[in-house]
Amino acid sequence: MNGNINFKLLRKSLCTTSAHLKEQALCPPFTSLQCGTMLQSLSNSKSFPKGQKLHALMVTSGNLLDNTYLSTKLAAFYANCGIMAQAQVIFDGILFKNSFLWNFMIRGYACNGFSFNPIVLYREMLSFGHKADNFTYPFVFKACGDLLAVEIGRRVHSEVVVTGFESNIYVANALVAMYSKFGEMESACMVFDKMPERDLTSWNTMISGYVKNDNPREALVVFEKMRKSGLRADGTTLLGILSACAQLMALKQGKAIHAYVLRKSGEICNEFLTNSLIEMYCNCKYVANSRRLFDGAEVKDTVSWNSLIRGYERIGEAFESLRLFCRMVMEGAEVDEVTIVTMLTTCDQISALQFGMSVHSYLVKKGFGANVIVGSALIHMYSKCGSLFCSRRCFDDMPRKNLVSWSAMISGYGAHGRGEEAISCYRELIANKYTPDEGVLTSVLSACSHAGLVNDGKDIFNRMTSEYKVKPALAHYSCLVDLLGRAGHLDEAYELIKTMEVEPSSDIWAALLSACRLHRNVKLAEISAHKIFEMNPKGVGSYICLSNIYAAEKRWDDVERVRAMMRRKGLKKPPGCSFVELDKMVHRFLVGDKSHPQTEDIYATLKDLNLRLKEVGYKPDTTSVLYDVEEGIKEKMLWDHSERLAIAFALINTGPGTTIRITKNLRVCVDCHTVTKMISKLMTREIIMRDNHRFHHFRDGFCSCGDYW
Repeated sequence: MNGNINFKLLRKSLCTTSAHLKEQALCPPFTSLQCGTMLQSLSNSKSFPKGQKLHALMVTSGNLLDNTYLSTKLAAFYANCGIMAQAQVIFDGILFKNSFLWNFMIRGYACNGFSFNPIVLYREMLSFGHKADNFTYPFVFKACGDLLAVEIGRRVHSEVVVTGFESNIYVANALVAMYSKFGEMESACMVFDKMPERDLTSWNTMISGYVKNDNPREALVVFEKMRKSGLRADGTTLLGILSACAQLMALKQGKAIHAYVLRKSGEICNEFLTNSLIEMYCNCKYVANSRRLFDGAEVKDTVSWNSLIRGYERIGEAFESLRLFCRMVMEGAEVDEVTIVTMLTTCDQISALQFGMSVHSYLVKKGFGANVIVGSALIHMYSKCGSLFCSRRCFDDMPRKNLVSWSAMISGYGAHGRGEEAISCYRELIANKYTPDEGVLTSVLSACSHAGLVNDGKDIFNRMTSEYKVKPALAHYSCLVDLLGRAGHLDEAYELIKTMEVEPSSDIWAALLSACRLHRNVKLAEISAHKIFEMNPKGVGSYICLSNIYAAEKRWDDVERVRAMMRRKGLKKPPGCSFVELDKMVHRFLVGDKSHPQTEDIYATLKDLNLRLKEVGYKPDTTSVLYDVEEGIKEKMLWDHSERLAIAFALINTGPGTTIRITKNLRVCVDCHTVTKMISKLMTREIIMRDNHRFHHFRDGFCSCGDYW
């Protein structure tokens, strides 16, 4: 190489536009070797504009004419910069291509999202007599993995074994990554185990592969082996392990990783690790730690905001989730699809319809209106907040729909007891050439259960395998058992459970237990309850349900026996809690609550309602009070129920004719159901109540459930 290159003149030339270079009469006469060296330097720094100017200089100076060496360097430069269209033009013009050029082109396409081209080029390369090497195979495997081209990937793997490059660490790492993308972790493990040497990338690829393929426990096993091998974890390792801990809700291991990060904070701590720690603690329902990390973070990006908002939503702290979202918007953080969907889910937790409508308005302004995932979440939010009209409007306005959208609409109809509309929507789906999947079928079967449409439900269940080739899952069996049980076909439901193709879950026995409570079948209830106790000994709902069944039969000794079991296991019945929204503020009432600022007015209103209802024939149904106490005390306990407090508050604070929307965390009792029907007629109000199972629309003394819930 000529050691007298005038680099000062070169820098000046590269800063001149290509058009000006063409007009210059005195261009410096660089040799091909000098031009190639300059291209290599520019390629390494990704200095694309300067490279373009040098390209123009080579064209105008005639250096590029029939010069394979320079053309190869130029094609490699464009490939390295990701400008594959220009690289391909130059590549096609080169008659004598070497392995260096083929490898650069394969790498350029693979690293810039053109996954099909590397495989085509690889085959062409072999057909022209060039041999692939350790610079070729990693990017061919990357392309196969990105395309999920399983058969091609296996074939190239076979070729690697024949050529002897399987022992090369870079090729082996690429193979492990490819099989991980295929979801074939056994094959990835086989390659990993055969590697004569492993680097940190090898271990990280295995850990990441297990995490992404829903096997976090094995990821922790690999990490432990890596630790024993003497290798130190880096940021990538810790991100993978924290993700595994989050999936497993492995708080102890997650805390250990957090301690390691704190010890090595000067070396590896960054915003990605902080976000992963926040997500891990949120998944483990240890949101207090997440909040401390979040508040202490110098940089709060969308991921960290979303993790914490979703963390509060998961543990039922809907109010804190809403407050955090408001702060996020006020501080100017970027809101994305995950934020919006989480907020809509939070709104439907507490039936915050007005706040949900504000979020809807916000997301439209931000351009999320056409997003099918957000649209489906809107349908779900509105139906959960009691506005089926808005749900249907959102559904009809969606520019495109998927099965999740249809399922949300069908589920909305079902939860509101409008089974016929749910089936009509289901038939509309089929008429639009959609094939129902597991989710859609679960929604429509649940709708049949809520509406008591036994024949329709059976017919849809039978069509699952015969027409749609969907094998019934536990959720489908649970819906059918619930459908049969609610309709009084308890023996048929029990026989179905005994003949199921899959092992019955506690949810299926719980559906039968609930039906036994409705139809007062104590014997079958005991069978169902004991099955649940074996499968889910901490499930408080089954103990409460069995206790209620005994109480309804006045078997007080058995009631006390079940309650004693609960005390021994440390189980407590959650207190009744109801929510009502007023002026975008959600008010919460517990059973017997006297903490609200308007407590005196609320109880005065309840006393007045009690007297007025008795005048029109109300007689308390004290069977809903499951304690062996005097009737007068039972009647007083009924009027302390949280939904009555919420209704009284709404009556005080809203004008005549305003619809009242109540959300309750437990099933509404028989007496509260009767009272709410009578209040709707007495006060000429529509009252929409959502309990933990379905919606009740009370109007003019009647309920949409037809007293079937």
